[in-house]
Parts: sequence; structure tokens; C-alpha cells
Amino acid sequence: DRTPSIPGHELAGVVTALGYGTTGLSVGQRVFGLADWHRDGTLAQYVAIEARNLAPLPGDVDYTVAASLPISGLTAWQGLFQHGRLKAGQTVLAHGAAGAVGTMVTQLAREAGAYVIGTGRTADRTKALDFGAHEFLDLDNDTLKDIGSVDLVFDVIGGDIQRQSAALIKPGGTLVSIVGPVEARPTDGLAVDFVVEADRAELGEIVQRVRDGRLQTNIGDIASLDDAIGALNPTTRRRGKTIIRVLP
Repeated sequence: DRTPSIPGHELAGVVTALGYGTTGLSVGQRVFGLADWHRDGTLAQYVAIEARNLAPLPGDVDYTVAASLPISGLTAWQGLFQHGRLKAGQTVLAHGAAGAVGTMVTQLAREAGAYVIGTGRTADRTKALDFGAHEFLDLDNDTLKDIGSVDLVFDVIGGDIQRQSAALIKPGGTLVSIVGPVEARPTDGLAVDFVVEADRAELGEIVQRVRDGRLQTNIGDIASLDDAIGALNPTTRRRGKTIIRVLP
């Protein structure tokens, strides 16, 4: 609780210096990662960050692409596999399937052998299906209960949508939420809320999938640091991850 503070948590860039005793990285190395939540952030020319929060960035991955990955990619990965315990053959209900997190959830779940039902607004249908959802449910016009039972719900909405979704979960299934404490729980299953954490190994898994084409990024607006305030406070709905380019 202080000002001025520097916002932003994700980054991709080059190591310019190392603190005493730092290992695993080198000056001049390309990296990307997720800054700690309670420190000054990444919308600056230089960032002080724990080395453990960074992963090597292969030379064939653009900085803009890499900067879009940490929060969305790690949130999807940890929600599906660590908290959701996803297995091949299960059905996943992915809310916000056209969003930055939702598109990652859809792709990773489908790669893992799950059947993915994406949700969103009417205008999101094509994008959600393009990113790999097997089905799409329009939350403005369709009835959620009509999809039947599912093994895992990935909730990015909360409220009444979360309550309706919890009722769809099969015995032994899981509701995973990233919108704060869970308000609704399955009758016979788990409900988990979590905050994403930096993980070098998981970042490596995610960026490798980008390199070999298994994972596509969902990038929306790209702006300069001078235009960051406007870009991060849009007057229209965001269409993917907003990237701020910080040039020396």
C-alpha cells in the first residue's frame, strides 16, 4: 500500500546484471517470467526480480509472444494439472474460452486428451472454436445445464455462473476458480481457488509448446510504455492479452 508503485507482473527481456550468489542465469541471456505479486512490477526499463521466477527464452520465440505467456499459461497449467488433476478422456467446461486464460485452458486441456466445452458471449464463438474448443455455449442465449455433466470446471467468472457450474460436476470432479474464494461447491467433488505462482519448469513446458506449434498465443493490443495507461484501461472489451513494449 504505497505510491508511486510500478504495475505489471509478466515480462520478457534480457538479463543485464546478476545479484550476488545468483546461479542458473547469465548476463545477456534472454528470459521471460512472472514477478512476485508484492514487489514493484514490470512496466519499466529495468526490473529487479528473483532469478527463480525466470525461465530461459529460446531465440526463436519473439519477446512479444513470450511476454504474453506467464500469467495465462501458468494459470491454465496449474489449474488443470496441479489443482484440477485433469486426465485424458475427461470433460472440461472452460469459461471465458476466448480470453487470454481461457484459450490456454482450452488448448492445454485438449492436448491432454480432454473434451473441451468453451463458454463466452455470442461474439466469442468463432475464436473459442478456433482455439480448439469442441463445443461452444453462448452464456447470453444458451442454458448452461443443457451441456450435461462434466469432470472439471475452470471458472473465471464466479457468481451465478459458478453456482450453476458446480451443479454440473460429476462425482469426484473438481471446480477450479481464479476469481477468489469459492462460493459454490460440487455435491460430491472438490472446489479449489488459487493464485498462480512462478515456476521455471512449467514455463519451459509452455514455451516449448509454443515453439513446436502445439500452443498458440492470444495477443490483443500492443502499445508503447508511453501509451500504457490507455492500453491497460480500454474503453472497449479486450480481445486477448495486452502487451506493453518497453524500449531502452
